[in-house]
Amino acid sequence: MNIRKTSRTTAVPAAQTDWLKDLPAQGLNAAQTLQWLNLWTGQGLLRHIDSALAAQLLRLDASASPALLVAAAMLAQMEGRGHTCLPLADLCQPPVALLGWPAVAVEGAQGLKALWANLPATLADWQTALQGELSGACLRDAHAPDQGQPLVLGGPTHAPLLYLRRYAGYEQRVGQSLLQRAGEPLAVPEAAAHEWLDRFFAPNPEEPTATDWQKVACAVALRARLSVITGGPGTGKTYTAARFLALLLALHEGGSPLRVALAAPTGKAAARLKQSIDDALTRLPVPADAGLDLSALIARMGPARTLHSLLGARPDTRQFRHHAANPLDVDVLIVDEASMVHLEMMDALLQALPPTARLVLLGDKDQLASVEAGAVLGDLCRDAAAGRYSNATAQFVQAAAGQALAADFVVSDPAPVLAQQTVMLRQSRRFKGAIGQLALAVNRGDAAAARAVLSEKTVGASPSSRMNVEAADGHPSRALLALQPGSPQAICALALVTSGKPSYADYLRLLQAGPAGLGAEAHTSWVRSVLKAFERFRILCAVHQGDWGTQGLNAAVQKALADQGLLKPQGDWFAGRPIMVTRNDAQLGVFNGDVGVVLPNLEGKLKAWFLDGDALRSVSVMRLAQVETAFVMTVHKSQGSEFEHTALVLPPGGAEVLSRELVYTGITRARQQFTLIEAEAGLLEAAIDRPSVRASGLAQWWV
Repeated sequence: MNIRKTSRTTAVPAAQTDWLKDLPAQGLNAAQTLQWLNLWTGQGLLRHIDSALAAQLLRLDASASPALLVAAAMLAQMEGRGHTCLPLADLCQPPVALLGWPAVAVEGAQGLKALWANLPATLADWQTALQGELSGACLRDAHAPDQGQPLVLGGPTHAPLLYLRRYAGYEQRVGQSLLQRAGEPLAVPEAAAHEWLDRFFAPNPEEPTATDWQKVACAVALRARLSVITGGPGTGKTYTAARFLALLLALHEGGSPLRVALAAPTGKAAARLKQSIDDALTRLPVPADAGLDLSALIARMGPARTLHSLLGARPDTRQFRHHAANPLDVDVLIVDEASMVHLEMMDALLQALPPTARLVLLGDKDQLASVEAGAVLGDLCRDAAAGRYSNATAQFVQAAAGQALAADFVVSDPAPVLAQQTVMLRQSRRFKGAIGQLALAVNRGDAAAARAVLSEKTVGASPSSRMNVEAADGHPSRALLALQPGSPQAICALALVTSGKPSYADYLRLLQAGPAGLGAEAHTSWVRSVLKAFERFRILCAVHQGDWGTQGLNAAVQKALADQGLLKPQGDWFAGRPIMVTRNDAQLGVFNGDVGVVLPNLEGKLKAWFLDGDALRSVSVMRLAQVETAFVMTVHKSQGSEFEHTALVLPPGGAEVLSRELVYTGITRARQQFTLIEAEAGLLEAAIDRPSVRASGLAQWWV
C-alpha cells in the first residue's frame, strides 16, 4: 500500500517513554494508549486530529479498549491519506508497516514492540476485540441501525473493514446507486443502433477484423443508466462520448428535446471536455436528410461546468443546492476526468441525479486518484482490462454494434454487474511515440524499460539524451524526451528557455510586447494569446512544502524570471503572475484548480484572466482571496490539463511521496515534449516500484 508521509518527524526523549518498559507486565490501559498516541503526534507521525479522535471516543465511552483507540487513530490517519476505510488485517503489524512510517523515526521510540504486544495479534483477535465494542457508544455494525456512533465495522467476514461513520454512509449509498443504475436493463432497438453506429464509426482498413472498442462502448452505454469508459490519453474517450450523444439523439423518442449536461472536477477539465465534444459533434459526418440536428444539441448543452458549479456549491457548507429532493434537470450527464472524483462528491452527484437520467463516466483508471478520500473510478474499473463480459453482453454487442468480443473477454455467468457497463479503450491515437512508450513502461511497472526509453537505449542513442519521434500521422513531431540531473537551478533554466521548446519566456515576451493595437478587440486578442502561451509549458512536482515543492520552486522560478528582466514582481499582485484558485467561489465563478494569469484591463487595472476554451473571463484581483502562484503545480492539480512541454520534478527523499500513478500522470500531461528532473538517482525506479492502492470496500457491492 502506497502511503505518503504527512509531516516531518522528531525524536522523542527516552524519559518520556520509560513507562512503556513495564507494559508487558502490567498491561496497557486507555490512558497509556492516549499517551502513546500523543507521542506519535509529537513526532509528526500522526495528526492532532488523529489522536483527538481517540480521545473523543474515550470521552464517549470510558470503557473503550486500547485496541479501539489505536484503531481509531490509525483509521483517521488513513482517511487523511486518501483511504476510505482501514482493513483490520493491516493492524496486525506495527505502524511502521501499516502507514509506511520511516524506520529511523521509530527505532528510538522505546516500547513500540511492547505496545503492539499488548494489542490483538491476529485478524481474528482484532475482530473479537472490536466485536466486544459493538454494544458501546463508539462502534456499530454496518448492518445495525445508525445511532450516531463515530465508527462502523463492516466489510466481508474474511476481510473486515473499519470506517468513519460518514464514509460508511457514502460507500453504501454510492455502491447501491451504481449497482442499481448498472443492473436495470433498458430496452434498446438493436437494429437501429447498429445502423447508426455503422454511420458514426468508419471501419479501420488497416485492421478490419480488430474490435472497435469505441463502437462497443457506445453500444454498451445504451443498455443501462450507467456506463464507464476508461482509457489512456489519446484513446478517444470524449470522441466516443460525442458519438454516444449523437446515437442517443438519433434514437430519442418523444416531444421533449434531449437534455444533456457536461461536467468535470476542475474548470480546465470542463473547458477541454466541452471543446472536445463540440469539435467531435461538428465533424461527425451525418447526411443532411438523416434528421439529426447536432448544432441544436450543442447549443442546448451549453458550457461544461465543474461538479461544484453543476451541483450548486454553497459557501461554508458541504451541502449542495441540488440533491435528491431537488434533482438536476438532465436526461444525460457526462463527467470527464472521473479519476479525480472522490467518494463524497460521487455520493452527492448520484443523489442529485434523477433516477431516469443516464450517467457516463470518462477517465483514465491508471491516473492518480482524487486528492480526497476514495478511488471510485479505480474501483469501478477493476475488471476493465480483462473485460469479464457475460455471454448476454457479448451477444448484445454483436447485435447492436456488429462487434465480436474475443473469448478472452467473456466469462461464464454470473459475471460482475458493473463490468457489463464498463469498456476500456485500448488504442491510443496520440501517444505512439517516445512519450507513449515511456507512459506504457511506467504503467506496466517496467522500471528498466522506462529508464531505457529516457536514455534512448531502445530508440537510438544521441549525446543530447533526447529523441525525435514520428507523430501518429507519420509526420515528424517535435516530441522530445529529456532526462537531466536535478537542481532548482536546472528547473529555473527550463523556465527561461528561449528557443527549441516551450517555456515561460513565451508568454512573458507577449506580455512585454502588449496589445498589437488600440481598443477592446486588440486587448482581448492579446490577453488570449498570453494565456495560450502560458498554457504551453508547466512544471509539475510531487509536494507543496520545501525547496522542491510548489512553495520553494515557485519562488525560485519567479526570482529567475525577474533576474532576467522578464517579470517585474511588485507586491502580491503584478502583471504576469500566474495564479491557481484554491477554493471554490460560486459568486465569482471561480473554482478550485482554475488557472489564470494576472494582466491589466483596458483601463490598466489588474485582473485575473481565465481562458475556458476560447472564452475569456476575468475577476478583479482584489476579490480573489484564495489563490497561489502557479509557475509550478502539483501533479494532482494538473489532472485534466495538457501542455506542449511538461517538466516533472522528482524531489530528494521522494520515495515516501512518489508513486507509479504520480509519474504516469505527470508524463501523460505532455503532448509534445517531456522533461524528467531527478533530484537523486533512482527516484524514477523507486516511484515505479510503488503502485498506489487505496483501501476501499466499494467494490464489494457489485463483486
